[in-house]
Amino acid sequence: MNALFARIVVLVSGAAILVVETLATRLVAPYVGLTLESTSAVIGVALAGIAAGASLGGRWADVLPPRRVAAGALAVGGLGVLAVRPMVRVLGPALGPGPLAAIVLVAVSTLVSVTALAMVTPAVTRARISHVEGSGAVIGGLSAAGTVGSLAGVFLTGFVLVALLPVAMILLITAAACLVLAVLTAVVPARGAVAGTAVVAAVLATAVVAVPGRCDADTVYYCASVRADPADPDVRVLVLDDLDHSAVDLTDPAYLRFAYTRRFADAIDSAFPAGVPLAAVHVGGGGFTMPRWLAATRPGSTSTVLEVDEGVVELGRRELGVAGIPAVDVRIGDARNQLAALPDASADVVVGDAFGSRSVPWHLATAEFVADVHRVLRHDGVYVLNVIDHDPWGLLAAEVATVAHKFPHVALLVRPEQLSAGRGGNAVVVASDRPIDVAALAERAAVRGEPGSVLDAGAALRFAADAPVLTDDRAPVDQLIS
Repeated sequence: MNALFARIVVLVSGAAILVVETLATRLVAPYVGLTLESTSAVIGVALAGIAAGASLGGRWADVLPPRRVAAGALAVGGLGVLAVRPMVRVLGPALGPGPLAAIVLVAVSTLVSVTALAMVTPAVTRARISHVEGSGAVIGGLSAAGTVGSLAGVFLTGFVLVALLPVAMILLITAAACLVLAVLTAVVPARGAVAGTAVVAAVLATAVVAVPGRCDADTVYYCASVRADPADPDVRVLVLDDLDHSAVDLTDPAYLRFAYTRRFADAIDSAFPAGVPLAAVHVGGGGFTMPRWLAATRPGSTSTVLEVDEGVVELGRRELGVAGIPAVDVRIGDARNQLAALPDASADVVVGDAFGSRSVPWHLATAEFVADVHRVLRHDGVYVLNVIDHDPWGLLAAEVATVAHKFPHVALLVRPEQLSAGRGGNAVVVASDRPIDVAALAERAAVRGEPGSVLDAGAALRFAADAPVLTDDRAPVDQLIS
């Protein structure tokens, strides 16, 4: 095996491992969520597979022809890449959400491919070393090639491929590269082995495309879909990964299904005279529920929507009538960076409704971000923030403490039964530089069936107690919600 071909083989196998690892986080998210635990499961399983593959590849290359070991590992690895997506889609619904389910789902779907591909480098290295002298250069060169391949796999997948191609196509291309190299690596490919591998590859490639999943669109960040509400043919629900994020009535732009959106509306309507147009900034777009509501109930309002995922916006335009909402300025990119570019005192309302699956992205939950929200709001402006948490409410308490660190007036909107042992759900934090009309909020909440769900500043701060103020230096959002 000449030096150039050896480096190509090692580079491609290293890239394939990282393509699988990078895509695995996206593939399992619709079933186990996109959390620190699911990301950690992907990294942990990949490292375990790499370690096992390095050990097995080295041992087998000492007792079998190294090129045969490398070719076999590439073939198994390529077939394993094809199997990842169908296995996730078949097993995901049965396993359900949770940290343990994440580990099991990632391991069952990716461990074989990663382990096999990790066997390639030691096998190729053994094939290249014919004597001790000069072996250091061989090992070093192949190690460097493998690392370059891993870097290429990460950066190409994260920055280029996911934006340009569907996940299925990326997996098919990756598998094809491994399988072609398997044939080229084998000294004399056995016809039966090649034919058998081709048949299995064809079956798995068909499964990659044919096994149904939950997505209407594989966006850069989400498995996104829109489903009709069986109880109301006019209502569409936006599902991102495994959670319902927005509900839209295509015939009624003022429709608010979820309790937290009605709490948003209460906070806005109790702070500003009815019908007065407002300038709003929305941190997170989703189904554009609140921009739609503002345009319908306060004609002339403007909404600047900060949404990280252009694919979600495009799906909303196709399925949810987002293009028809007046006076909406959509800015694609990270909300923190986009917010920093907005002028001082330019908004009456900032709506915080961005989620990385079940929690507020940590960098949108810190005191530094809240300070920028405060900068963008006018002196009489209102910040409303949606937080998902459950007993013992560590994240919500920390968010109340963090928002109160900057705003002198806060309120917390959450039903009393949600705060009981073992319960949870959505809560809304309201903050402003001016006094919040808690009585008006309580009256509105009672009218729509949530009596006793408004905590004034004193009660909210007692709820927060000694919870930490989240900062850019320490914001363990996923751990607090867990």
